[in-house]
Amino acid sequence: MSETQLQHVERVLLHYKPRKKLIRPFLKRSAVAIILQEVQREVRILMIKRAERDGDPWSGHMAFPGGRMDSDDRHGFDVAVRETEEEIGLTLGEADPCIGRLSEIMTHPQIIRRPMVVSPYIFRLDRDVEFNPNYEVAEVLWVPLEFLLNRSNVEKMVWERKGVEIPLPCYRYEGRQIWGLSLMMLDEFLGLLGSRRPARW
Repeated sequence: MSETQLQHVERVLLHYKPRKKLIRPFLKRSAVAIILQEVQREVRILMIKRAERDGDPWSGHMAFPGGRMDSDDRHGFDVAVRETEEEIGLTLGEADPCIGRLSEIMTHPQIIRRPMVVSPYIFRLDRDVEFNPNYEVAEVLWVPLEFLLNRSNVEKMVWERKGVEIPLPCYRYEGRQIWGLSLMMLDEFLGLLGSRRPARW
C-alpha cells in the first residue's frame, strides 16, 4: 500500500534539520503551531484570521495559532501549545504529536520596532475537534495542501508602508489573503515537499 500524503510529510520532516537563529537568546521569542490533518487522504492546514485590532501589527492577517513567549514558558514548544489553546480552544496533547519543525524566522523591523524570532512547530491532528476562538481570532479555517502546492495559485499583492508600495507574492484562498510571515513558513514547508519557491515580484 502506497504511503499517504501525510505519511510522506512526516517522512520528509523526520530527516529535516531546520535552521536556528544564533542571536535568539538576545531577542524576544515567539512560536506558532502549524497543524496538519488528513481527511480522505487529503491533507489540510489549519490557519486563523486575526481579529481587527488597533495596535496589532498583524491585525486582520492570515496566520497560524501562536504568540509571544512568557516567562513561564520553558521553550518554544510550550508557547505553541499554550497559544493554540488560548486562541482557538484546541488543547494539543499526547494524541496530537509534533512531527517536526521549520526554520526560525525573524519579524521584519518595519512591522515591529524590535525584531522577534518565531519558531514554527508542526503538529498532526487525527481527531475531530471544535474550535472556540478568543477575542484575538476572527476565524478558524482549513486550507487544502493541494491548493498551496499548486503554485499557479500564487498571486501578486501590493503592500503599502509609509506611502511606499511594495509588490509581494500571496495566496488568495476563498477571499482571504495569505502573505508575509505565514507565506515564508509555507514557502519553506512546500519546498521540502518538492514544490518550487513562489516568484518574487
